[in-house]
Amino acid sequence: MITAQDIAIHRAAPALHAPRAPAVAFTERLLLMVLFVTVLASSVAFIEPSPHDALMGVLAVACLIAGIRFERHVALLFLLLLVWNVAGLVSLLNVAGMEQTTQYAGTSIYLMVAAVLFASLFAHNTMPRIVTVRAAYVLTATVISVAGIAGYFNIFPHAHDLFATYDRALGGFKDPNVFGPFLIWPALVVIERMLARRVHLADVMIVGVLLLALMLSFSRGAWFHFAVSCVVIMILAIATAATDGARMRIVAMSVVAIAVVATFIVFALSFDSIGAMFKERAQLIQSYDVGSGGRFLLQEMALKELLNYPLGMGPFEFSRVYGLQQHNVYLQAFLVYGWAGGMAYLTLLAATLWTALRTMFVRTPWQPYLICAFAAFVGEILEGFVIDTDHWRHFFLLLGMIWGLGAATFNYTRGVQVPAPAGRFSHVGA
Repeated sequence: MITAQDIAIHRAAPALHAPRAPAVAFTERLLLMVLFVTVLASSVAFIEPSPHDALMGVLAVACLIAGIRFERHVALLFLLLLVWNVAGLVSLLNVAGMEQTTQYAGTSIYLMVAAVLFASLFAHNTMPRIVTVRAAYVLTATVISVAGIAGYFNIFPHAHDLFATYDRALGGFKDPNVFGPFLIWPALVVIERMLARRVHLADVMIVGVLLLALMLSFSRGAWFHFAVSCVVIMILAIATAATDGARMRIVAMSVVAIAVVATFIVFALSFDSIGAMFKERAQLIQSYDVGSGGRFLLQEMALKELLNYPLGMGPFEFSRVYGLQQHNVYLQAFLVYGWAGGMAYLTLLAATLWTALRTMFVRTPWQPYLICAFAAFVGEILEGFVIDTDHWRHFFLLLGMIWGLGAATFNYTRGVQVPAPAGRFSHVGA
């Protein structure tokens, strides 16, 4: 918690409150504009490389112009990602000369840089930057959800071919199992605001659109991910509430929200096409999970192979040998990146959780965003047992958020930065 000593440090540093020079203000506005456009493009992922990838390069240049520097509090994040990627490069020795594997390693390195860039960016001038990300992410998730819904119901010509396949909404993604998890963080930030503050009609409509699209993705992993993240949000919202009255409101709103979502699901299931697909997808064990070539057998084979390849098999090598992927990011971490890479990945997850737990109970203006990032990250970690998440762009954005907001909290408690006035950049007004 913030102490009297921390407040005294703020009062002793009037330079922190000084108006920014026009040049600094311009470069910051330029950075926020590029950041907004970059996040806005993150939902267009049906082509490789995506527009978001190109814009990340523009964002890196904007960060240099704005004077963003490497944040020492994220050094461990960088180190663990570096070990992970170096181990991945070593594993390429097993699949030398294959263009696809080199591209895979290049993507891993790019995502490492993106995570460290986001973390350093959020560490300072935090509220304007995280609010910009929130606005862009909620907007793009809503738009792409509308597209996914339109595709599922074939509302306009060719909509189904563009935004849905095999009767599953996928928006701007190639895989509905990635589309669903992409919607969870923006849904959480809107839900958290409704639980802890006021309920606006616009928020209700946004959440409704996001949840319908999430449901129509028919991704069991995404459904489980969302349920886990919502439980985490409710617990943390209650634990961090400022007063007993606020806690009672959150509990009451949670009960109402659960009832509304249950009613919403029952209504959606009244449509025959949705009900039939939901019944099929809601089964715990699917046909492709069991039998020869099933997910469980492949994971058993993957366990044996990772013991045989301490340096890793290399990208796509397991699927080349056995015909299919093992669909487990933890097995993937060891199979592709070797034992050193796998251990670095597990350590990265543990360190990220610890960073969030150390900082998210400190009352800062960005505390709700850190809580939502932590809740989404917990759900994504658990979903990793049934899918490969090591190249999900929004996963690395969550990494950057947690480490960057954690660094901002460390700086805040030591008087290194003063957040923007609540009336301008708070999550209440975002």
